[in-house]
Amino acid sequence: MKGLLLALALLLAAGSAEAGTVRDMLGREVRVPERPGRVVSLAPSLTETVYALGAEAQLVGVTTNCDYPPEAAKKPKVGGMVTPSLEAILTLRPDLVLATTEGNREEHVLELERLGLSVYLVRPTSFATVLESVLRVGELLGREAEARKLVEEMRREVAAVAQATRPRPRPRVLYVLWGNPLIVPGRDTIMTDLIRLAGGVSVTGEEALPYPRFSLEEVVARNPEIIVLAQHGLNSVDERLQRWRHLKLLPAVRAGRIYGIDGNLLHRPGPRIVEGLRALARLLHPEVLP
Repeated sequence: MKGLLLALALLLAAGSAEAGTVRDMLGREVRVPERPGRVVSLAPSLTETVYALGAEAQLVGVTTNCDYPPEAAKKPKVGGMVTPSLEAILTLRPDLVLATTEGNREEHVLELERLGLSVYLVRPTSFATVLESVLRVGELLGREAEARKLVEEMRREVAAVAQATRPRPRPRVLYVLWGNPLIVPGRDTIMTDLIRLAGGVSVTGEEALPYPRFSLEEVVARNPEIIVLAQHGLNSVDERLQRWRHLKLLPAVRAGRIYGIDGNLLHRPGPRIVEGLRALARLLHPEVLP
């Protein structure tokens, strides 16, 4: 296997286009062709961004997790987001690999670089850095004008949500990223930022760890007024909602304010995140965002 990877890497190096050096969102120097013609995306958010910019013809490979837009499912697969196949990636002979700190493993990035591939990392940990990542991908792919237009549309949507919710009281929100074990968003995470933008306050937003595990006792101590459970894929949240509804000590339970939400809209830091933000804001403030 190592011999095959080496052979593929040498073939890739022999056919690589003239490249310049840019810095990714971690400040790392990355050699990138002026307009990459063969791009592999290692995250659904990046795949969605490429499609939203109209650059899907440059996309030669995606992960098995990349299912939106539906056309993305027809692209060659390179394995899962956290379990990519290095051989499959090298076989596609990409001149650029797009990856993210929010889901891709550092060891895979380093191994791809050791094999001679150019790997550009984005780091979307807030709404502002999501916008920055869209602009950077647009610049890399020669789609600067499309990226600026898309970012302006996203900014307008967020401004509309903020204007609608600004006069309202900010409820205390428990957002459950994962139910078992119970994982919640902490400080410096995109979900904590989105809850703020939606007109709420995350009850776990000051936790030092980005994604700490919580116990039910800790949840009760935080006294949330609203509980939002992320729905993953096609799995129903009905059973999880029932488990939470027996915790009558919680204001959210007594008020009947426990909701499910499509995690793909909120956990994929790409163009559709504004849809997720509006959906979240509707749960927090149905009186102003029906």
